[in-house]
Amino acid sequence: MKFSEIIEKLGDATINHSLSTNQELNPEITALAAVDEAQTGSISYIEGAKFATFVTKTNASALILPLDETLQIQAQQRDIAWIATKQPRLLFAQIIALFYQPWRPAPQIHPTAVIHPTAKIGKEVYIGAHVVIEQAVEIGNQVCIHANVVIYPQAKIGDRTTLHANCTIHERSRIGADCMIHSGTVIGAEGFGFVPTPSGWLKMEQSGCTVLEDGVEVGCNSAIDRPAVGETRIGTSTKIDNLVQIGHGCQIGAGCAIAGQSGMAGGVKVGNRVILAGQVGIANQVTIGDGAIASAQTGIHSDVPPGEIVSGSPAVSNKQYLKVSAILRRLPEMYQFFRQLQRKM
Repeated sequence: MKFSEIIEKLGDATINHSLSTNQELNPEITALAAVDEAQTGSISYIEGAKFATFVTKTNASALILPLDETLQIQAQQRDIAWIATKQPRLLFAQIIALFYQPWRPAPQIHPTAVIHPTAKIGKEVYIGAHVVIEQAVEIGNQVCIHANVVIYPQAKIGDRTTLHANCTIHERSRIGADCMIHSGTVIGAEGFGFVPTPSGWLKMEQSGCTVLEDGVEVGCNSAIDRPAVGETRIGTSTKIDNLVQIGHGCQIGAGCAIAGQSGMAGGVKVGNRVILAGQVGIANQVTIGDGAIASAQTGIHSDVPPGEIVSGSPAVSNKQYLKVSAILRRLPEMYQFFRQLQRKM
């Protein structure tokens, strides 16, 4: 695809580009690559000062740049075609979509699939090998269900949702439209509900359900449990990474991003647009306000106000955490100074 074709397909997203000053600099783009690995024929992007030096040494034929005239001039001097934008990474994601679309099989039902006669299957649905769909399940239109998926009774799957191989959808779970559930994930399994008694642990049956609203994506080998009563709910367009545990009765807002190996105990409430970095742990019944951010490995034991950035375990404000970290690095020399004072006394 010619660089000029990319510009045309992107439309209004590419107001500033090198073709406006040099129509002859119009390379053939055949690949996408990271800027430090790019070769002739590939397009890449520069985001932030950390990567700015790559403009002078990359082998890419085209670059997506920030709105920085110096970088644009450097690219032009090296005969690298460029597009300038406020959000280079976002534009790069849009260009990836021009070159690559995930594999999607044509609608069909594999002969080895086991489908209960009471299940309702929508139009243009793909059901792969050895899929099991139990009674009273409802599958929307254009749903894609890959091999070995198991859907328990009374579950509902919305239009255009994809269930990847080997994921499991438990009874009464409701998954909205345009969702993506990746391999090995379990939606709506029993929450961890046990009551202590003199004779041991009494199992509390988990009669609730798990609800995923439209546009939710869940990474590989994650688990979202159902509660004893009521529902566990994941809000619209929330994105969940691999190996995430969401306990029974949690309420996650819309537009959140939850990174890998994060986990939350039962009854946690997370607001809208919250970001949880990798390995964040949240204790039982904690509330996280809208727009809050927890940095990697934060342990949250009490409520977090809206918009707050927290770090550390137990969690404190990120500003305080950075100050404590700076002091921590100086502890050895502070300790030596303290010992010297002790000897003098």
